[in-house]
Amino acid sequence: MPRLADTPARRELMVDSLGVGVATGAYGASFGAIAVTSGFSVWQTCALSLLVFTGASQFALVGVVASGGAPLSGAVTALMLGSRNTLYGLKVASLLRVRGVRRLVSAQLLIDESTAMTLKPADRRDAPLGFFTTGIAVFVLWNLATAVGALAGDVIGDPATYGLDAAVPAAFLALVWPQLTNLNARMTALAAAALALVLVPSARPGVPVIAAAGVALVSGVLASRRSRPADPARCKTGGER
Repeated sequence: MPRLADTPARRELMVDSLGVGVATGAYGASFGAIAVTSGFSVWQTCALSLLVFTGASQFALVGVVASGGAPLSGAVTALMLGSRNTLYGLKVASLLRVRGVRRLVSAQLLIDESTAMTLKPADRRDAPLGFFTTGIAVFVLWNLATAVGALAGDVIGDPATYGLDAAVPAAFLALVWPQLTNLNARMTALAAAALALVLVPSARPGVPVIAAAGVALVSGVLASRRSRPADPARCKTGGER
């Protein structure tokens, strides 16, 4: 279990983690309202937050289904977006070193925010404090906010009345925008958006989103290959020519 915040560094980490939890958790209200006004029931919306618990995947599923796509298309899109958590787990597992039931709990709490706060402390022993504080705070507040938003959305009715029909793409833009910090990320986003726009008139609902996600995956693979160090044997051979 995480150590108590008995030093200034750990107290600061806990405060930051709780701040991230509050800010992220409150955003669950928008998901709850959007999901219900898009056709999901209150209990289905709450179940998504409780069991899926990854904002981007939840918005993807709701967005695809709300636009007329098949639930399977929405599920595939959500899985593709959530696959990044697998990579997070490879890094976080070595810092948390949890076993048994605690490992299952940790898997459910593995999201962008908890991963970031796990990697933040300079002292690796403080990683569990950042992970569990952030993860639990986001989980509790996200689910509470989802319930509040779902109940409010059930009263609102038609999403177009209040402009909520545009909330899903706006939410995705808010999630993606902070990540566009370099040329490769910007070019990937532009290529994905262009492909989605080209496919929208002719493809079935949900397909443009999946295709756009495929662009991101291809870009990630190409970027990882470019970042690999050169083979020492080849470098040596090349130098001898």
